[in-house]
Formats: sequence, C-alpha cells, structure tokens
Amino acid sequence: MANAALMAGAKPLERLSAEAVAQFTREGFYSPIRALSGVEAQEVRGKLEAHEKSAGGPLKGALRHKSHLLFTWLWDLVHHRGILDPVEDLLGPNLLCWSSSFFIKEAHDPAFVSWHQDSTYWGLSKPDIVTAWVALSPSTLEAGAMRVLPRTHGDQIAHRDTFKEGNLLTRGQEVMVDVDGSNAVDLVLDPGEMSLHHVRLIHGSEPNQADDRRIGFAIRYIPTSIRQTVGPRDSATLVRGIDEYRHFDLEKRPESDLSPAALAQHHEITERQARILYAGTPIENFDKKKLQ
Repeated sequence: MANAALMAGAKPLERLSAEAVAQFTREGFYSPIRALSGVEAQEVRGKLEAHEKSAGGPLKGALRHKSHLLFTWLWDLVHHRGILDPVEDLLGPNLLCWSSSFFIKEAHDPAFVSWHQDSTYWGLSKPDIVTAWVALSPSTLEAGAMRVLPRTHGDQIAHRDTFKEGNLLTRGQEVMVDVDGSNAVDLVLDPGEMSLHHVRLIHGSEPNQADDRRIGFAIRYIPTSIRQTVGPRDSATLVRGIDEYRHFDLEKRPESDLSPAALAQHHEITERQARILYAGTPIENFDKKKLQ
C-alpha cells in the first residue's frame, strides 16, 4: 500500500511498485494513491464550484460526462502525471482517456450506486481498462465512499436494468448474482487521493450521510489497441504516447471553458456515446441526464 508520507500529502507517487501492480492484478484494485496534492484538489474543486455558482446550481446532466472536453482544467486533470504514471504501469505507455464522469453526491443525498461492473455496456473490445477515481472532497464511509468486492474482476457477469430512482448509473444496472457485502472493501480517500480499479471489478456505493458533498471524478483509461464494438464510431482523448491503431476519433482540447467549439464537440460526442451506453434498451429509457 501507499506509504504514510504519500498519504499525508508529500510528493505524489510517480510509479507503482511491483507489489502494487501485483495487488491490482490479484484483487482488481489498488488504493489509496496520492495523485494530486491537497492544494491541487482544492483548486479543482474550487473551479467546479465557481462554475456551479455562476450557473445557478450543481453541475448536471450531460455536463457531468466527458467534462474534460468542456473545461480546460479538467482536460489538464486527465493528463496529470500523478494520475497517468500509475495507470501506465498497468496499461502501458500508449493511453487514451475513453471517458470521464463526475460522481457527485450532495450532502445527505439518497443517491447511490448499485453493485455492478463497469464493462457491462461500454462495448469495448477487451477488459484491459482501468478507472482512476479521483477524490475532490473527503470520500469517507459516512459520505458514501466507493465499495469494492475483491477478486470479482475475472468474468463478465449478467446484469439487470432497473432504472431505479436515485441510482446514479445510466440504466440502474445491477449484477444478477447474490452479493455478500460483508466481503466489501471501502475505498476511503482524502482529497487528491485516487483509487484504481479494473473494469470488471464489482463495486457500488451507499448514500451520502455527511454534511459535505462527496465529489469524485472518474477517468476511464484504455490502451490504444482497444476498439469499440457497439454503435457508431467512438472517440477518445490521447493522453500519453502515440495512437498507431486509430480505432477512435481523437478529441480536441477546449480552447477555453465552455467555448462554442467545445460545447459543439461535447454535444456531438456525448450523443454518440449515449447511443453506445443505451444500446439495446427501449428509446423511452434514453436519459441524457445520466450517462455513466
């Protein structure tokens, strides 16, 4: 595990140890990792909340999805060395950011995330996919920290769609197996820390019962060799190395926050990705407010 100095906010961890890589391979996750300094995390949260204040309310709908295409400071975040170096240790030097999503639970929010595997509706050709979940506020037990079931990342499990109210997932999807929550591990994180988890690891989270918001930014990284198998041609952001495969249209950095060009690119891309995430479900269930 990360040493005490790193967890206390010292120099960010640049590389995973062999033991950390082995734990990820064996358990399906590794946490905590000091990705950003506490000051950096506070700055990102401050920019998010400054936007929300100017917009008159919390970030909502499609703006929570692929947000790095809208805001320069989130584009910089998905390229941050403190995040990419550990991910490179797991996936190799040529990396794409396939998507990013805010998972925000307001104080005393009943919203939750059911037990699920990320890979269920993503349509990607291989499970060599890592989610970096970056905490921008304290992610504590009371706040509804992410919970994972170790060693459940081997096979794809059938899911059912519930479209249940309060579920933060696109389709309210949940695994069609009995889950023993007593085996779960709570990934408690301080602001600026992150967890890494495998795309097939079963995970979820409980409502936020704390007095502060729980703000997480989930970044989904893939090697450039992966391709999309569902729906229209997909897009991604090249964050490190080279893309010799060209399976995805490469996304462009926003010139400025919420610029007309950025908004147009984001609208076109999230429309396409929503068609992938909702493939096979009745059109009346299509809800652009929930694109995770």
